[in-house]
Amino acid sequence: MTTQTITLAAGCFWCVEAAFNMLKGVQQATSGYMGGHSLNPSYRDICSGNTGHAEVVQLQFDAEQISLETILELFFFLHDPTSLNRQGNDVGTQYRSAIFYADEVQLESAKAAISKLEQQGVYQQPIVTSLEKLSTFYPAETYHQGYALANPQQPYCQFLVLPKLAKFRQQFAPLLKA
Repeated sequence: MTTQTITLAAGCFWCVEAAFNMLKGVQQATSGYMGGHSLNPSYRDICSGNTGHAEVVQLQFDAEQISLETILELFFFLHDPTSLNRQGNDVGTQYRSAIFYADEVQLESAKAAISKLEQQGVYQQPIVTSLEKLSTFYPAETYHQGYALANPQQPYCQFLVLPKLAKFRQQFAPLLKA
């Protein structure tokens, strides 16, 4: 087994974490915070928009079962990488699109994924996903872990997250855990 770690920011972490935890080869997807200047930030701190941190999902995955290229393809599917510091109604730098790479291989893979999408003309606007060096990961509070699936009646989950997860399941069914 070849375990790798990559950290991704794609707006609200509830949906991103739930989607990646469904995938074969993903050992764990953990919601948290990265990329800012505050030590040990809380969700309340992050929501202020003053910490510089993004809501992220840190993935541990078996690269023999799921490639980094596939991880990045799914990352771009799950959000709009052309929206600067926002995803839908979630606005602020904490909702930025970012790939926090662990090494040069991940950096080059991220650049290649962005280049491929741009060459294919997938988006009408430029991709604004930032490529940032992996920094300290702060796991989110326990109640955020598995939040979307544990709280399906919560309005944000009901109207935004669960429909996106249904589309994800349909689009990527062969990649999902049994």
